[in-house]
Amino acid sequence: MTGHSAVALRLDGISKAYGSVLALKSVSFEVYEGQFFVLFGPSSVGKTTILRTIAGLVQSDEGRLEIFGKDQTNAPITGRGVSMVFQSFALYPHLTVYDNFAYPLREQKIAREEIDKRVKETAAMLRLTHRLERKPNTLSGGEQQRVALGRSLIRRPKILLLDEPLTNLDAKLRHEMRAELKRLHRQFGMTVVYATPDELEALSVGEQIAVLRDGAVVQLGSPDELFDSPKDTYVAGKIGSPQMNLVSARISQDRSGFETSFGNVSSSNLKSTGDALASATIGIRPSDLHPASGSEPSIASRIHLIEPLGDVTVVSVEAGTEILRMVLPEAQAIGMKPGDQVPITFDPSRIHIFRADTGQAMT
Repeated sequence: MTGHSAVALRLDGISKAYGSVLALKSVSFEVYEGQFFVLFGPSSVGKTTILRTIAGLVQSDEGRLEIFGKDQTNAPITGRGVSMVFQSFALYPHLTVYDNFAYPLREQKIAREEIDKRVKETAAMLRLTHRLERKPNTLSGGEQQRVALGRSLIRRPKILLLDEPLTNLDAKLRHEMRAELKRLHRQFGMTVVYATPDELEALSVGEQIAVLRDGAVVQLGSPDELFDSPKDTYVAGKIGSPQMNLVSARISQDRSGFETSFGNVSSSNLKSTGDALASATIGIRPSDLHPASGSEPSIASRIHLIEPLGDVTVVSVEAGTEILRMVLPEAQAIGMKPGDQVPITFDPSRIHIFRADTGQAMT
């Protein structure tokens, strides 16, 4: 399935309520040994509650939690073989980097020589050897994040849980730390469960991604699967940057396509479940839209906004009553300006079709 063998972690119908608020709704998924698994969604969808349940910091109300085939639903925190890195870093400010690393090993009564060996190995791995005698408040944000990561890694956990670990870093550091995490994952083959609200992070580090909404898993899949086949408009709007253009439409009388505010769109993707004249939503990726050549069937549009992003430019156009975004190579967008009339086109076989009432995919 993923190239991984043993199931490291299995959640089966995990639910958790805080009073009248249902934080988790029958959450189920598997994480394979050595996999980089991502929990993705905006704030308050249940990502942290899932991680805390895996770590044993939260007891679920229903469901079963297995770690390497062993039921750990109600097991104590110690002995799970799980370590968690929190968003806030949670370093001991009065201890040096060396002692921050050594602290969990001292708690385990590990021999001093072994502690010293592991601390130096971990510091070298995270490029912190020259910082071992420093206190956390004298370090940069990226260095503090690496210390927090090292303090978890030094325990040699079976599963590493990361709760939005890069949120407090600036954009450049986030990019560097994403690369660092991927390097460490490859080097050690760790099983990682990583929570993030950032779509770029989710797609760049995750082998499998669970898209969450209101405490439930909406869709589970690889980055390519989520991008190519979103199950509903929620996932379609979360995966892909710029996000998918979602257009109000109506299935045509002869069911050969759709009626939209900017004209009729033919579609070979329409399934027999779509009734004539029924409302629908069609999705068009910005990367699938482009200016039409002379011979292509086209849609009349007027440029609304231009956003240069280096090697590509996002061009928003008005077509009918819709604002559509397309992504063009920088060279193709040169000379375009708001107000220009630009005929646009797209491959009808590339559109996504959703039910207007539920948002569920029809393709």
